[in-house]
Formats: sequence, structure tokens, C-alpha cells
Amino acid sequence: MQAQADDQVNMTLVSAIVAVATIGGLLFGYDSGAVNGTQAGLKAAFVLDDTGLGFTVGCLLVGCAAGAFLAGRMADRFGRKRIMTLAAVLFLAGALVQGLTASHALFVVFRFLGGMAVGAASVLSPAYISEVAPAAIRGRLTSVQQVMIITGLTLAFVVNYLLAEAAGGSLGMVGGLPAWRWMYLAQAVPAVVFLLALQFIPESPRYLVVGGSEDQARQVLARLFGAATADRRVAEIRASFATDHRPRLADVLARGTVLRPIVWAGLIIAVFQQFVGINVIFYYGETLWRLAGVSEQAALERNIVSGLVSIAACFVTMALVDRIGRKPLLLIGSVGMALTLGAMSWAFAQGTLDSSGALQMAPQLGLVAVIAANLYVVFFNASWGPVMWVLLGEMFPNQLRGSALAVCGLAQWAANYAVVQSFPAMARGLGLAETYGFYTAGAVISFWLVRSFLEETKGKELEQMEGWGGH
Repeated sequence: MQAQADDQVNMTLVSAIVAVATIGGLLFGYDSGAVNGTQAGLKAAFVLDDTGLGFTVGCLLVGCAAGAFLAGRMADRFGRKRIMTLAAVLFLAGALVQGLTASHALFVVFRFLGGMAVGAASVLSPAYISEVAPAAIRGRLTSVQQVMIITGLTLAFVVNYLLAEAAGGSLGMVGGLPAWRWMYLAQAVPAVVFLLALQFIPESPRYLVVGGSEDQARQVLARLFGAATADRRVAEIRASFATDHRPRLADVLARGTVLRPIVWAGLIIAVFQQFVGINVIFYYGETLWRLAGVSEQAALERNIVSGLVSIAACFVTMALVDRIGRKPLLLIGSVGMALTLGAMSWAFAQGTLDSSGALQMAPQLGLVAVIAANLYVVFFNASWGPVMWVLLGEMFPNQLRGSALAVCGLAQWAANYAVVQSFPAMARGLGLAETYGFYTAGAVISFWLVRSFLEETKGKELEQMEGWGGH
């Protein structure tokens, strides 16, 4: 069945919803970038060794996993908008407490809670956008999530750079506080904007239908697509839900304890988005630039340039995702990442470690590695970065969406944590070449998995999504 054309689409309202929903992505990206500039301050303020610092920084990812799982389920019970509002409150509280507290225990607790907000926003923003966007442009609108993540990351690099410049380093003082504390406090501004803006957008009509508020759902759909299509859409949404029970976690199962094939497909893209090593690819970014003959100051500036290039790559995806589809973009990305990661692994294999364990490479090899790393990021942000979120937000039937997002969101953040935490030990024990060889293998495997197990969703209405068995 082909998607039916809408008589009219209120793009002003749709665009406003997308802009508001993706502020959560901006906050996630900002935190990811800001924390890199605060580590010296954390060690000094809380007297942390490397293990303590790793735990303090990494507890955010544990919170992300918990938040993604709980948000998927809670959104089915309390609504998408209410849970995103709760996430905005946690974002705000986390920013203020992390920026001001002298207690390490309190810092860790609120970093975990901030992580829960990140996890919640990461699964609910694309799902909410998918539930209100026209099918013909749903992919490009959901892709805005990744644009906002990278924008937040780049914004953090800029803020960190300016604060460090003003204070003479992250430990220097600005307005009576160390600069590194302002790097956390700055997150409160977009958190307040997120919290206030959420009050002006409607609840998801899919949630309203399953909650028995069909008149309210009809009003939202009329505002989005016109009164002529509202009744038809309400009937289609109602028909897509089970008649004997509300959405529940057990809906992800086909038989007994066996997951539905579509949930397995979601787990594949959620986990392999991390198994290609995106969150460690630039651990050696600054080092590689300096090995290629670039000064330390210029190396920091290159991070900002890399962020801008990543945003441009996301716009390429936005232009293509609704034209050529989700699956072709993932396949192209897998090939590109495999080639560039392979080049990085080869370059690392030619280098050596000095007595202190620092990487030593000829400038030409350093240049090869850093070019490959930047091309890798371009391929990721033009494919797996945004498309994974697009698919998770739209691929599941209405009955399964919240529960499937809970499972896949938990898996995605668990894989993120596993890769980040395992990287230092793998780099020391196996070597950088072998570690990046592992990520290369992940990219190769991801190509085969996408080709074999993923179905295209381009142009389909959410009510046309099927469970791929088990219905």
C-alpha cells in the first residue's frame, strides 16, 4: 500500500516541533564536547586518579542506557511530551549541580541523572518527530537530530576554547569560578530553552489515540495535515494498535522469549553504530594533527573545523535520505568507514611507541592517519550517524515503538559504554593498529548485516510498518 498524499501540511508547525524536539540532541552533543575540556579541573577539584576520572566522566553513559530504556516505556504510559519535559528538567539540574557542587558524590549522581536525560532525548526526539512528520520528508526531518548533536559538540569546542583563552586555561578563573565549571554551567541555557519550548508543542497524536484521547488527537492532526485527513488518520492509527491491550514491553517478543525480527534489526543498527568506533576515533585526534606537523593550538582549532565538516556531512544525508532511501546510505557508509578505518589501522601499524607509551609516527604517516580519520567522520555523519536515529524512530509498528526503542536504546548506549571503556585497555594490550582493525571489521560486518536483514522504510506511513513476523 502506498502512502496517501495529504491535502495540506502545516510546515510551520512541523518545523517548530522538529526544532524543539532536537534541542535534546544539542544538549547531548554539548555535554560530549564540553567534558573533554573539564578533565583537568575534575582531577584537581575532586583529587581523582585516572580510574576515578574515568568513572566520573563515564557514569554519564550508564545514565544514558538507563534513561533510554526507561524513557521508551514511560513515553507509552505518560506521553512523549511529558517525558521530554522531565528530561529537560534533568538537563537543567545536571548542568547547575555539576557546575557548582564541591561534592564528588553529588557530582556523580547528577552526572548520572544528566545521562538519563541524554538517553531519554536520544530515543524520544526521533520517535516524536517521526510520529508528526509527513512520510515523504520524514527522513530529512529526523536527520536534524544528528545535525543538532554535532552542532552541540562543535558549540562546546568553541565555548571551551573561548573560556580557556579568557582564563588562561581550564583551571583559570572567570567571574569567580574556574573556567571548567562554566563549561558545565553553560549547558543550563539550552536546557531552559528546551524546557520552555516544549510547553508550546502538541503531544504525539499516536500517543493520544492509544490513550483514548481521540478528539485531542484529531485536533493535533488537523493542525498538522488539515481537517480533511484528520479522521482518516485517526482511524488508521487506531487500527495499528492491538485491541486487547495497551503497548507493553512483551510486545517486542514474537514467541515466548524470542524477539521479533524487526527488533533484532533495530538492535543490529543500534549496536553496530558504536562498534565502528565513532566515540574513540578522535581520542588521538589532537596527537595526530601534531604528528602531522601542526601546532597544539592549531590542533585544537582543527577540532572545530572537523565539527563544521561533520555538520555539512549531515546536510548531505538530509538531502538524500528521502530520495535514495535509508538502506543505500547505510551501505555506502559501511564501505567508506571500512576503507578509512583500514587506512588508519595501516598507518598506526607503521608507527612506534616511545618509553612513555606515546605514539611516534613520521609526519607523512600522521597526515595519512588524520586525513583518514576526518574522512571516516564524514562517512559516518553522512550515513550511520543520522540514519540510525531515523530508522529507530520510524521502523517499528505503533504497537511496538516505545518498547522496541527501550530495548534498542539500552543496547545502543551499552555498546557505546563498552567501546569507550574498552578502548584504553585494547590500545595498550593489542596496539592501536589492531584496535582500529577491530573497528574496521565492525564496519565490514555492518555492511553484510544491513544488506541481509534490514528492510527499506522510505516513503511509508508509520501505520504501514510491519513487525516482520510474529503478528
